[in-house]
Formats: sequence, structure tokens, C-alpha cells
Amino acid sequence: MPPIIKSCATILSIILVSLCVISNAGAEAKQNYTSTFERYELPDVVLINQDGVKVPLQNIFSPGTTVLVDFVYTTCTTICPVLSANFTNFQRKITPDSGRVRLVSISIDPEYDTPKAMKAYLKRYYAKPGWDFLTGSRQDIDKVLKALKAFTQNKMNHFPLILVKSPAENRWIRIYGLIGTAELMKEYEKARQ
Repeated sequence: MPPIIKSCATILSIILVSLCVISNAGAEAKQNYTSTFERYELPDVVLINQDGVKVPLQNIFSPGTTVLVDFVYTTCTTICPVLSANFTNFQRKITPDSGRVRLVSISIDPEYDTPKAMKAYLKRYYAKPGWDFLTGSRQDIDKVLKALKAFTQNKMNHFPLILVKSPAENRWIRIYGLIGTAELMKEYEKARQ
């Protein structure tokens, strides 16, 4: 697919997702997701971010910072654009007094998602500082996905999932399903309590 068509398709996806979020804002509160409190034990692995820098996974989840995590891949054309557009909207709405927050997208396609591909993906979604994209060896990525109960055998069968790590302790909110930005902000505030 020519780059211009791919770029237009991505922009169209972002616009459509934004319109869906806006059109649902005034509708009756119909929740298209579930959220539960969970606890996870993170594996001791080192991943690579969009700048090619090695990042110990444990360091990302430092105390005092709320961390939102999703699981995407750069060539996805289904739910990944929706999840990423949601992170874009979240970054636009977050204010300095909202506390320390970090966004992390973890690749479920580490064989293809190189730092260069991830950097281009973040640029496509107008990511601001504080949003990192991580990849690593297939073995390390699988360890992370299994520990966070996000593992699927086939990337084409992945599901819409966002995890919100509380800043204070090993408490997570697991959000399964497609969630609008307003609801994501509420779940974020719930995690900070």
C-alpha cells in the first residue's frame, strides 16, 4: 500500500474513532467495557523503546506514577488504531495537576515492530513525551503478555485491553473492551484513589 494511502487510512481511522467517542458522549451511559481490580507480578525483562533504548520493565512501573498500558502492533488495522486514538485523546485531556502518568504501548508483534516502526507509529498518533512503545525478543514479550494476562497465540486474535497501574501499590484496573476517553479518564482517577 502506498505511504500516502496508508497515512490517509490512519488519519481516517483517528477521525472515525474521535467521532464515535464524541457521538457517544451525549448518549445514555451504555458501558461497552468491563473493569476489574487485579494484581500482577511483572517479569524481570528488559525491553526496547521507540528510540532503541533498553528499558527494564520494572523501572516503568515506579511508585508514584500511574501507568496506562495497551497491547498493539504497528501494522494492525482493527482495534489498535482505536486504542491508540484513545491514548492520543487521553494525552490531550490530561492536565499537569492530574498527577504523574505514563502511557505504554507494548508490541504484540516484536518480529516486525522495530524501534523505527514504533517511532513512526507514535508520530502518526501525535504522541507526546510520556508515551512509550516497547518491543523485545519474542520470549520476553510473551513473558510480559502472560504475566499481564494479555497473551494470544495469534496477533490477529488479540483483544481490546487497557491496564491502569495504580501509583501507590500493586493494584491494577483491567479494562476489557472498547472504552471512550471520558470513561478512561474516570478509570484513571479511580486508580489514583
